[in-house]
Amino acid sequence: MRRRVAITGIGLVTPLGNSTADSWRALLEGRSGIAPITSFDPSGYPVQIAAEVRNFQPALDGSRRKLLKFASRHVQFALAAAQQAIEDAGVRPDPRSASRWACVAGSGMMGVAFEELAQIQRRLAPHGDFRGELMFKPGGPAPDPVAYGRNQANAGIALLVQCFGIKGYAGAIHTACASGGQAVGLALRLIRRGSADFALAGGFDSMINPIGLASFCLLGALSTDNDAPAQASRPFDLTRNGFVLGEGAGFMVLEEWQAARRRGARIYAELAGDGNSLSSYRVTDSHPSGDGPIQAMRRALEDAGADPAEVGYINAHGTSTIMNDRSECAAIRAVFGAASRVKVSSTKSLMGHLIAGAGAVEAAIGALVIHHGRLPVNANLNHPDPQCDLNFVREAEPPHRVRVAMSNSFGFGGSNSCLVLRHREDAGE
Repeated sequence: MRRRVAITGIGLVTPLGNSTADSWRALLEGRSGIAPITSFDPSGYPVQIAAEVRNFQPALDGSRRKLLKFASRHVQFALAAAQQAIEDAGVRPDPRSASRWACVAGSGMMGVAFEELAQIQRRLAPHGDFRGELMFKPGGPAPDPVAYGRNQANAGIALLVQCFGIKGYAGAIHTACASGGQAVGLALRLIRRGSADFALAGGFDSMINPIGLASFCLLGALSTDNDAPAQASRPFDLTRNGFVLGEGAGFMVLEEWQAARRRGARIYAELAGDGNSLSSYRVTDSHPSGDGPIQAMRRALEDAGADPAEVGYINAHGTSTIMNDRSECAAIRAVFGAASRVKVSSTKSLMGHLIAGAGAVEAAIGALVIHHGRLPVNANLNHPDPQCDLNFVREAEPPHRVRVAMSNSFGFGGSNSCLVLRHREDAGE
């Protein structure tokens, strides 16, 4: 029999709170994390709102605190969320187990911080034209030698491994908005095939900066409802006009099922299925039929050995863009049947779109849904799109048992990820 995988630790840093408990509480209360941007002056942009992580303090202490100088903002989120997950699980790498730990993370696309780019412009192109000779001018301001290492694509995974003493498999995944989900799915497979007994898996990102915001503004992908930020992200609503940029990180500790049971670990849920596909339709859109997402969802259900009728909740990708929402709804109807009453919500309606971190955060939310028997609402759904006719969670519901939950993540470039989670009492031995 193949090895089952338990979720025993969860850590979240999101626009709703800097801990799992705070983020979960805000979700259940329907509190929005979307507000005017405060990290820089966006007054020259058509979009001036985002879902920022607020009042964040790096969590590392002692000798590990020195790692923070190598960590950009989104990597600091990752370190804090991973620390929470490790502490929550009550297990960590030690000299005997470190080589049996894996670390897999979905990493963000913004490597170089805007402030560092601005500094380079001021030093090397003061009048608009690049002047390379100024870089080595005697007596000139010296460049920061740490910046090169801090801005590498694998800087986050390197710091996570170093911080927690992980000696086994390590990998960083970037498939845009599917990154976090695919990282968690890869960690599942590593444990199943015996390459690891434990895994620290998640995703992290921050694109709330002048370049990141400008990029999505040029695509016309963001909501311009600056005067009503809390209502700007409205997935599946007929009046939706784009997504809201978010930032943050989510990590989970995964363990081989029997080992977790033997040590008496609290198990949030079984991570039961992983499905992926590549749509290759358009860079920014899924096919209107939902073809790629259909494949990912069906593969995840098959991998989990689950029937669509068992699924009680879907955390939808639900970005609040016209094409994405309709494509996902078409896919859910195709997989579950037009008459299905499976509950659906997009938590991006409250925390915005965390890009590479979204899939991991939303998978963790799926585990919390199963553990607590509570469903987060799909906020701001006041005028349902007739082409998005699913059974959405529009208001708080009484607690009830969710046997199986699903988390969807669909990225630019056509990457599609779907994870299936199962209640621990249905997981078997």
